[in-house]
Amino acid sequence: MSKRVLVPLAQGCEELEAITITDILSRGGVEVITASLDDNREIHASRGAVLLASTTLEAVQDEDFDLVVLPGGLPGADYLQQDGRILNILRRMHEVGKPTAAICAAPKVLREAGLLDGHKATSYPGVLDAQPAPGMEYIDAPVVEDDNIITSKGPGTAMDFALYLVEKLQGRAVRDEVEAALQRPPCHGG
Repeated sequence: MSKRVLVPLAQGCEELEAITITDILSRGGVEVITASLDDNREIHASRGAVLLASTTLEAVQDEDFDLVVLPGGLPGADYLQQDGRILNILRRMHEVGKPTAAICAAPKVLREAGLLDGHKATSYPGVLDAQPAPGMEYIDAPVVEDDNIITSKGPGTAMDFALYLVEKLQGRAVRDEVEAALQRPPCHGG
């Protein structure tokens, strides 16, 4: 059975991150469900691209996923942070030991959900290091994982982040296969 990943798309999300995450996970054989926060499935991203969510959050909020990934961008990350359903989904995932991930400004949503307390994390500069969670250690690295919580810095690290997520869900061999097909020099870090 294929792995299922939820990628909530808020108005004003960072399109490079949203598209990179969904594209790379799909290449890795993962079923990606993009969900708008309201009934408007047409998402106007932060740099003007228009994305179409596959469904609404309302329709899938009670379903089971193997991973939830939050793209950043502003004001998108603010909308995710203000949505109680997103916070509940993140807490539920963490309680059952499933990974949650966020990039750029979106790690503040993990902080809001209480998931970063006492953990290591990264984000776009100024997002978490300026307002860390209690006991959180800010790490200046492209991708940081601690206790099934995966964070990344921003648009420039989106491909490393997405490849890391493929490896987390599908294993190293699948990640290497996806990365080789991209004709990109390998960047093994994280």
